[in-house]
Amino acid sequence: MAPMASKRRSGASGLDVSTSTTDGVAILSVSGTVDLLTAPDLARHIETALAEAPRAVVVRLDDVDLLASSGLRVLIQAHRSAEPTRMIVVADGPATSRPMEITGVHRIVPLYPTLDDGLAALQE
Repeated sequence: MAPMASKRRSGASGLDVSTSTTDGVAILSVSGTVDLLTAPDLARHIETALAEAPRAVVVRLDDVDLLASSGLRVLIQAHRSAEPTRMIVVADGPATSRPMEITGVHRIVPLYPTLDDGLAALQE
């Protein structure tokens, strides 16, 4: 099945989210800043993706330059509310994976360094 994509900008807040679906997996590609101002927008994007009943949800944070504690909280809450749908995060860098690892969020929300690694894990 060919990927389907849409892009939604969350206003002047500095958060962009592109959504695509491939093989029943919703992939949210996030860029910009995830902080107190934009975290609710990210939560809404994840909720919208989950409402489509995908097989899994992937939140890509590759192009995020700041992942604040409010963003970490959104990821934890979304992961818990997603069940039984699997939700993972793809992030690799000091602005994204490092805060997840330092705070232990990666023990709650599965974290993968690349999209290929994350998609492979969803096949298991």
